[in-house]
Amino acid sequence: MLTVIHRDNTTQARSGFLKLPHGKVEIPAFMPVGTNGTVKAILHSALSEIGFNLILGNTYHLYLRPGMDVIERYQSLHRFSSWKGNILTDSGGYQIFSLAQFRKIREEGAEFRSHIDGSLHQLSPESAVDIQCTLNSDIQMQLDVCTAPGISEKEAAQAMELSSRWALRAKRRWMEKEDYRGVLFAIVQGNFFRNLREESAHQLVDMSLPGYAIGGLSVGEEPEVFKEFLHFTAPLLPDNKPKYVMGIGTPDYMLEAIEAGIDLFDCVHPTRAARNGSCFTPDGMLNLRNARFQNDTSPLVENCPCPACRLYSRGYLRHLFTAREILGTLLATHHNLQFVYSLIQNARTAISKGSFSPFKKDFLARFGTQLHE
Repeated sequence: MLTVIHRDNTTQARSGFLKLPHGKVEIPAFMPVGTNGTVKAILHSALSEIGFNLILGNTYHLYLRPGMDVIERYQSLHRFSSWKGNILTDSGGYQIFSLAQFRKIREEGAEFRSHIDGSLHQLSPESAVDIQCTLNSDIQMQLDVCTAPGISEKEAAQAMELSSRWALRAKRRWMEKEDYRGVLFAIVQGNFFRNLREESAHQLVDMSLPGYAIGGLSVGEEPEVFKEFLHFTAPLLPDNKPKYVMGIGTPDYMLEAIEAGIDLFDCVHPTRAARNGSCFTPDGMLNLRNARFQNDTSPLVENCPCPACRLYSRGYLRHLFTAREILGTLLATHHNLQFVYSLIQNARTAISKGSFSPFKKDFLARFGTQLHE
């Protein structure tokens, strides 16, 4: 599944590709988030034109709407949404975690109330696998227990142990699926306790699953804490398996993850920022709603191949946002995803030359970072 072609000279960064049912995916790779079977404000054809071949869908949301009876008629989320590339689906653990007042976690699984109509539902490690097989996910995630910063070590240990038991149950169900070609990833938990992170990784690695994710990061902790636990946890995972950090989408966090040897990451940030008129540039984020851009005839970013930069000025884009025209959101979304794709593409080139560290340093010197040495 994983082929590593290049390794950086001074960091753990690596490049290569994943071989998945719907084609190869170059790594490192950012996955645009398509929670409801669509990446907001951009056509799937545009995502393919940029170069993306792996996007993310969400089990929790798709299970509730449109429902698995609808997806079954189409035989896959790919056909339902007319996406020809690969899809990774999150199990819904994070969404259930976010519904703290509406859910109960038990040994058998999670009981929760729909955010749509308040109806009661149950999700087990086995049913999460079943749902993701119905979606025909190319990569599916185990159901896990996500925890917030600040809980006690005892609470974190209980959640971590339950996640490990759920991973084993998920593996057993996944192995029963003879006609399913997708792969199952386990998720390392343990909150912000090194001993628990280490124990979680050891338990999951012993299960010998196709890939591993680092969960429970970028959930509100300080940037320095994220960096510490990223670099502590990543080496605990097998070198011959894909490594995935969930929920990171700013350039500084993505480059830090690549430096640690991470292959995959996802986040709503690039598309959500675009809908608010905030765009990536080499010199940091640019807020198109700012009055100083009213008469600015320059493009968002020189030589950027996206339609926002090729065809329009900053002044026109600002006009679209102040007038609340939908085109502004469409163009900004395309731009931000193009920017992120190009950034990762340039990172892969730097890895192939053994020069990732100076590339990262030079980029962040202009763009800025929350993470510090």
